[in-house]
Amino acid sequence: MRTAPTILHLDMDAFFASVEQASKPSLRGKAVVVGGLGPRGVVATASYEARVFGVHSAMPMAQARRLAPNAAYLVPRFGFYRAISERVMELLRALSPLVEPLSLDEAFVDLEAGGAAWDEQSARLVGVRLRADIRAVTGLTGSVGLAASKMLAKIASEQAKPDGLVVIEPGTERAMLGPMSVRTLPGVGPATGDHLRRAGITTVEEIVEAGEDELVRLLGKAHGHGLYAMALARDDRPVVAERETKSVSVEDTYDVDIHDRVRVGLEVQRLADRCVRRLREAGLSGRTIVLKVRRYDFSTLTRSETLRGPTDDPGVIREAAARLLDSVDTTGGVRLLGVGVSGLADYTQEDLFAQAAGERAVAEGPVEEPAVGEAEEQPALAERRWPAGHDVRHAEFGHGWVQGSGLGRVTVRFETPASEPGRVRTFRVDDPELEPADPLPLVLRIPEGSGGAGSVAAEGGGGSRACGVSGSG
Repeated sequence: MRTAPTILHLDMDAFFASVEQASKPSLRGKAVVVGGLGPRGVVATASYEARVFGVHSAMPMAQARRLAPNAAYLVPRFGFYRAISERVMELLRALSPLVEPLSLDEAFVDLEAGGAAWDEQSARLVGVRLRADIRAVTGLTGSVGLAASKMLAKIASEQAKPDGLVVIEPGTERAMLGPMSVRTLPGVGPATGDHLRRAGITTVEEIVEAGEDELVRLLGKAHGHGLYAMALARDDRPVVAERETKSVSVEDTYDVDIHDRVRVGLEVQRLADRCVRRLREAGLSGRTIVLKVRRYDFSTLTRSETLRGPTDDPGVIREAAARLLDSVDTTGGVRLLGVGVSGLADYTQEDLFAQAAGERAVAEGPVEEPAVGEAEEQPALAERRWPAGHDVRHAEFGHGWVQGSGLGRVTVRFETPASEPGRVRTFRVDDPELEPADPLPLVLRIPEGSGGAGSVAAEGGGGSRACGVSGSG
């Protein structure tokens, strides 16, 4: 353990929901829930105003709607969240070469490795400055924890929420942890917590009193030893700057089970193409193609095929996914499909696969690929074109965002991050003057040399659309 609180944990506050509130003046101070909006959707993040009603991340969206029927329910804009996250990570990397991102909105930083801090006072100053820089660059707030270990820094940032800073000084850890719930410690979820409670252990201090041997008896050797060490505030895990990506995958859960085998095949092809896009964005290729199918009865099947070498060729990956689908019985219906690629590399063997595909195409003659959009039902197309919360632009009224769509209509609120709450108007879904738009920056940036020192008003980044990851806090 260190003798100074030089490990920093940053957790952006209700990240996805906060981005949406910063983008949309009419939602500031209101309950906002971000996630999948279908009957099987799950909450990704809820604003603090929505949490008052009991809404939290990973909750079924249907339950969230019952708890907070008047909240704003929005589809995630993951490309935008990634762009803002990268701005935050740039600030962290300026502090130290050892930055360990855990998700889009959360990371550890080893301040000592970068020479940014060496004692409690310097670490606290770094934390204060970081929170101010994040607000200036993104218009958002983040909570900072500082401690001598990763476990304690994360506990400190949780105590600091929202929009605060907590420092745990070395030597005070045991006294601070003692009265806390066992659920405070990493790895103690509901099941382990209940198991300990039945043994009369509900606080961290009671774990210490029970002793290591009793913990091993209750939880097994590995978990018991690890939990006892954490209860004593022992955590020597280093901040790891790079985590190797082991796989790239995408998946979709469907509001209504898909029974049509042709439709299932088209969905797998679409997912394969999305997976390829993610591979290429990351500069990767892979040799093992994985298909995931969750059937109507919640049984989940995975099938995989390993190629002779790594590829990012969409035709090769589509063909492999289609072959894997042939081995799965989807008669009763499908509720989730996923396509992934593992065995990753930073090169491809195009000559082995693309050439073979080309030879087959010449032998078999030209094949016209099915247009996925044409094969899908028109109402679903309208929903995809106008997802709730996504950005649009109207030729006359300017920039806005979708409040909702259905029955051939789309409702738009016209406002920008720097405007007052805007007016709502309704259009036909095929209105030629209405089109999807890129998100606007959350912070207006002053060009260098204009006399300003940075940002004005409450950045985000471009509007690339991408597959997502979870985020809360």
